[in-house]
Amino acid sequence: MIASSPFFTLSNQISDSTDLSDDLLEIAGRKFRSRLMTGSGKYANFDVMRQAIEASGCEIVTVAVRRVQTNAAGHEGLGEAINWSKYWLLPNTAGCQTADEAVRVARLGREMAKILGQEDNNFVKLEVIPDLKYLLPDPLGTCKAAEQLVKEGFAVLPYINADPRLAKTLEEIGCVTVMPLGSPIGSGQGINNAANISIIIEEAKVPVVVDAGIGVPSEAAAAMELGAAALLVNTAIACASNPVAMGRAMGMATEAGRTAYLSGRIPIKAYASASSPLTGLVKN
Repeated sequence: MIASSPFFTLSNQISDSTDLSDDLLEIAGRKFRSRLMTGSGKYANFDVMRQAIEASGCEIVTVAVRRVQTNAAGHEGLGEAINWSKYWLLPNTAGCQTADEAVRVARLGREMAKILGQEDNNFVKLEVIPDLKYLLPDPLGTCKAAEQLVKEGFAVLPYINADPRLAKTLEEIGCVTVMPLGSPIGSGQGINNAANISIIIEEAKVPVVVDAGIGVPSEAAAAMELGAAALLVNTAIACASNPVAMGRAMGMATEAGRTAYLSGRIPIKAYASASSPLTGLVKN
């Protein structure tokens, strides 16, 4: 009978160590079960956006404050299109080219959060991007804006190049995360800066969120396997042929990568290592 099998008995004795119910992402004292953040731009329409966000299992959704404030194309009514009792709003300063602009827009974002019912939301994703070709963030402007916003009580999540020294500086300023790019925004190039991101993860005392460049779920999983605390994925979901299915896939990949990281990978060896023991071999 199956019940008498030693393999069956052994499997029953092994505890379920894949339960990650207590493995929560904590940012500025707030805890989240999902380690995937998603964006709200580039979707064909709000219905697809809502379905993709739901399928991803995310709990944090970022919104470009300036585009909502100006009713930019595709953003009219965006603030009201999402159920903000279910998702935590992460206002972002996308479109700001200077530190002063970013600070002003961050203040608007905090007011927007209050209007949408999140009175205690002081989060801001800080983007200072004067480079319109590659959309690479300005490190000096980012530091300047972060310093001011921290003084004003914001929980600052800065988008940065994968520069370990810059990441440490922003952490020392008081930022609650650092968000190094995997590759340029919307490029789908994947994780081109794995070595630097690994150093940032090793040195950081705040959550490291890999942001930008992820194109497919395998890249999302790879970023989590490096030890990233979370991911932010927008274009890869919104611009997929099936955004809802891709949202679901990104959510699963994020969880799989996190589980793999916590499980501990085997060491890389120069030579083969037999899976079966060499003892007890049948000899002629």
